[in-house]
Amino acid sequence: QVQLVESGGGLVQAGDSLRLTCAASGRTFGRSDMGWFRQAPGKEREFVAYINWSGGTNYARSVKGRFTISRDNAKNTVYLQMNSLYAEDTAVYYCAARMGGSPTFDYWGQGTQVTVSS
Repeated sequence: QVQLVESGGGLVQAGDSLRLTCAASGRTFGRSDMGWFRQAPGKEREFVAYINWSGGTNYARSVKGRFTISRDNAKNTVYLQMNSLYAEDTAVYYCAARMGGSPTFDYWGQGTQVTVSS
């Protein structure tokens, strides 16, 4: 079983930065792929960023160049550095884990709210 706990959300102004943190339990964190997703009010959940167990990354087009995903396996933690925030980035951000060759993200955190005022 893996538990994920996000933190770092808040209310900021457009152009500001935030860093989200996802703390994971479990001894297999270092072999897991991790992702960040978000869901805005009235919209479906969407992919934001991904980092695999070896450090390879991928980003949604809407955040590429502004957001950076990283991980610290020694701390069982994954981060999402968000710069140059827009009002459109307002959403609940979720951390997710995929492991054991699963094709889907099977473990999810409870989410953290990010609100960007324009």
